Amino acid sequence: MKKKFSVIINKQIQKFNKTVKIPGDKSCSIRALLFASQCIGISKIKNLLESEDVLNCIKSLKTSLGVKIVKKNDIYYVYGNGLNSFKIKKNITKIYVGNSATFGRLLAGLLCTHPGRFYLYGDNSMNKRDFTRVINPLEKIGAFFYPRNKKTLPLTIEGTTMPLSQNFIEDKGSAQIKSSILMSALSTPGVTTIEEKKISRNHTELFLKKINADIKVKKLKKGNLISLKGQKNLYSFDYKVASDPSSVAFLIALTLLTPKSKLVINNVLCNETRIFFLKILKKANANIKISNLKNISGEKVGSITVHSSKLRPINISKDIGKLIDELPILFVIASLIPKGTSKFTSIGELAHKESSRAIEMKKMLNQAGIKCKVTKNTMVIYGNDKIKTINKSILIKTKGDHRICLSASILALVTGFKTKIKNFETVNTSFPNFIPLIKNLGGKIVIK
Repeated sequence: MKKKFSVIINKQIQKFNKTVKIPGDKSCSIRALLFASQCIGISKIKNLLESEDVLNCIKSLKTSLGVKIVKKNDIYYVYGNGLNSFKIKKNITKIYVGNSATFGRLLAGLLCTHPGRFYLYGDNSMNKRDFTRVINPLEKIGAFFYPRNKKTLPLTIEGTTMPLSQNFIEDKGSAQIKSSILMSALSTPGVTTIEEKKISRNHTELFLKKINADIKVKKLKKGNLISLKGQKNLYSFDYKVASDPSSVAFLIALTLLTPKSKLVINNVLCNETRIFFLKILKKANANIKISNLKNISGEKVGSITVHSSKLRPINISKDIGKLIDELPILFVIASLIPKGTSKFTSIGELAHKESSRAIEMKKMLNQAGIKCKVTKNTMVIYGNDKIKTINKSILIKTKGDHRICLSASILALVTGFKTKIKNFETVNTSFPNFIPLIKNLGGKIVIK
């Protein structure tokens, strides 16, 4: 992590009319690197997100696992040698996963079928996050995790040379759990199946189809049945990473809540499991349009145009896995909807992110004078666009959660609350050019 810093925002942003470019998607960037490491040949990745999480992934693949990765003219070239081709030199290989649960959990899937012992550790925030959600299914395949019964990183993984295919039920709505199992299935003989009871992001499945893995996805009455036949050679690919819709969400919120504003964002990832956020907002009367849809590298990509809007209350009770990362900024939007009560249910997964996000968002909104109630699985927000900013300030000091920091900054820019956000360096894990982009829109952010 880079040097710690705080930001101060105490002025309301004025109307804007801009076209902006957003960095590449973090989830797809990490998947592209991991899959390329398991393919035969040289893969080319364009528009890779150069955030801390992705750069940590590159560094660990190169220095700890012997994968050759070279950057030339903004293109990353990954030299793959096939399944289970990591080059390890020590009895125990140390691997730093930084703040990225996506990298840590998906990599664990690959390592559990690789001979050797691997010591995984992250930063202070990552080392507090629950790892049992992937430990339990990966142990069934044949891997061992030490110390026994430990639930968080640091952990040592001992890969198995005789992995066993399994039938899994994924009922948490977690793309990371599903993807970790699929990663392990690549080197496992036989057919691994996952009954996905709660739909989550499907980037891994789409990527596997793109590189001709033996994968099938069958729609069920409720969810999907995913099957993957392992031990098939995979070959190098060309991939262009589209702009991250989870980062775009913060700018959409800023535009919706800033009167007389308009924003156009091109080349945005419009995967159906990633634009549920937009569908929810459109139901709430948001003026949002998607145009120029194309299929690029197996994913839908398009342009998003947003106009400021008068919104209605938001109510969500299902498909939470499709917008788990966008919930904090949705809470901010809901808090400023006039005379309306918004309700979010089935949000228990928020407690397993970088922080307990519902609790942290309640602290933030309460400081702003917004009433809200939080239970283990529900959040109710009583919207109010007439909150007074005089003699009131907000202090955000959540450690290690970039989406809380970003949500706080949008709340401050829209309302003009004097706001100090500590540990803002965490934003670099997903959205490294956020501050200059906001300044380009006319927002005032002071770094301390």
